[in-house]
Amino acid sequence: MPQVPQTFFDALAVRTWCGLALDALGRAREEIDAINVYPVADGDTGTNLYLTLESASAAVEAVFTGHEARFATGPEAGAGTGPGDDAPPALADALHAMAHGALIGARGNSGTILAQLLRGMARVLAGDGGPPHTDGPGLRLALRSAADSARRAVAHPVEGTVLTVASAAADAADRAEGDCGAVARAAYEGARTALAATTGQLAALARAGVVDAGGRGLLAVLAALVETFTGQTPPPVPVAAPAVPQTGPGAEADRPDRWTPGAPAGDASPDCPDDAATADAGPAFEVIYLLESDDEAVVRLRGRLDALGESLVVVGGDGLWNVHVHVDDAGAAVEAGVEAGRPHRIRITHFGAGDAHTARGARPAHERAERAVVAVVPGEGLAELCTGAGATTVLARPGEPPASGELVEAVRRAHAREVVLLPNDAELRHVAAAAAEQARAEGVRVALIPTRSAVQGLAALAVHQPERRFDEDVVAMTSAAGATRHAEVTVAERQSWTMAGICQAGDVLGLIEGDVAVIGADVTAIAETVLDRMLAAGGELVTLVLGDGAPEDIAEHLEARVRETYLAVDTVAYRGGRQGALLLIGVE
Repeated sequence: MPQVPQTFFDALAVRTWCGLALDALGRAREEIDAINVYPVADGDTGTNLYLTLESASAAVEAVFTGHEARFATGPEAGAGTGPGDDAPPALADALHAMAHGALIGARGNSGTILAQLLRGMARVLAGDGGPPHTDGPGLRLALRSAADSARRAVAHPVEGTVLTVASAAADAADRAEGDCGAVARAAYEGARTALAATTGQLAALARAGVVDAGGRGLLAVLAALVETFTGQTPPPVPVAAPAVPQTGPGAEADRPDRWTPGAPAGDASPDCPDDAATADAGPAFEVIYLLESDDEAVVRLRGRLDALGESLVVVGGDGLWNVHVHVDDAGAAVEAGVEAGRPHRIRITHFGAGDAHTARGARPAHERAERAVVAVVPGEGLAELCTGAGATTVLARPGEPPASGELVEAVRRAHAREVVLLPNDAELRHVAAAAAEQARAEGVRVALIPTRSAVQGLAALAVHQPERRFDEDVVAMTSAAGATRHAEVTVAERQSWTMAGICQAGDVLGLIEGDVAVIGADVTAIAETVLDRMLAAGGELVTLVLGDGAPEDIAEHLEARVRETYLAVDTVAYRGGRQGALLLIGVE
């Protein structure tokens, strides 16, 4: 459906831009992945940009949903009938959400830089509340702030990358006159010209005969901005660059081994020792984490990480940062974060042999597995447990549910013809369904088992037998999950009405099958009450998954109670880590 062009840059324009950019990156993802040769030829730039923007888009949608709900049910409902009563959210709210969503969902080097680009825009247009909308001059300022802030976030900026393309877009926008459409189009054209020139600025790009992958992704985002304000989509840009003289480091006069569509980018050549040596000697790990810390501690962290590795990018502010670095000692990089503040959502990716740093940048061919299980898990302990059982896991932090793109990426990572998907959370059913549809469109046979808790996922995984027929395996896993009643013990964050009465912030809640069943003050007592109610209906096996905040002796206490009170009922306990709930309980 054609988009209605936006006249001004307001909250509706931000929402439209997010949707169009996400669609554009979705279409270009595989193409961008294929040309990803710098700084590491790991073939994931398009995917990382997509996942980052998906998180940003979800945050903007949440602002609109909350705004609509407030006007429908809050004190503003029915307050008047004037034209402003159904006004959209403020531009500042939408931009802050877009930038924050990108920050917490940033993936890889390219996604981290994109998050800072969006934060730079928000800093100009949403400062001190900001105007309800802005025009061409305001958009020019935002694009300049975006490019400058992204460049400052990178420890050692390199030309021929997304930073070059962003700066060129801002330069072209500075020279533009007119409304938002004119400024956006000028920025796009400036970026397109700069992107074509990136091939001649980096030896890795010149050898492969491609443009910079991160810059290509940014161009897709800028094309969406043009479409937002004009209703017109700029023509697609070829990823194989024209033959231009190389001007950057490691320039070569002759490069016959150009990349062609469908061929893997990044082939190293014996007569190009500069990048070949880099590929062999590159760091072994990519480390990314969110960090709660103050500005002074982050300055010290930058210095320490810069000494540990390369491709250092630290973005964010106001107490929350996203840290990205390539290192050989992943533990030291995480330890540096611990000393600087509170790191969480830690992701460590090993650039394994035959992947990012093999000679010629080629990945080893390996056959697809016949079947795999992909499971969403709420804590590191469960992730380790499920991984040990053969599952591919997606870690879901409290308040940070995975987006559908992360689930699709996990399915791809599983590299199997048939995949069983376990969302392990009732709130993820729509996200998981969307991911399953996407994976099916890519040729993977996917069965979605609607598990509503991690304990149901454990029960399903326990009976998984990949040698069985797919349908039989899915039926057995679904049956095991359905036969497992689930409960949890957690702490109330605020006052609320529940089925068990009114709870106050700090009360201990016992939930059975998703509904609050008991309210109290003692964690062990509430857990005991919940367990008794569940076992009143029978059971043969109790599964306990302990969160980091659970009392030390709670597992031993509950195991003793089951042993002394209920005949022929076994109990198993696991450490779940930072899973949100103090305790998860399953009864089979």
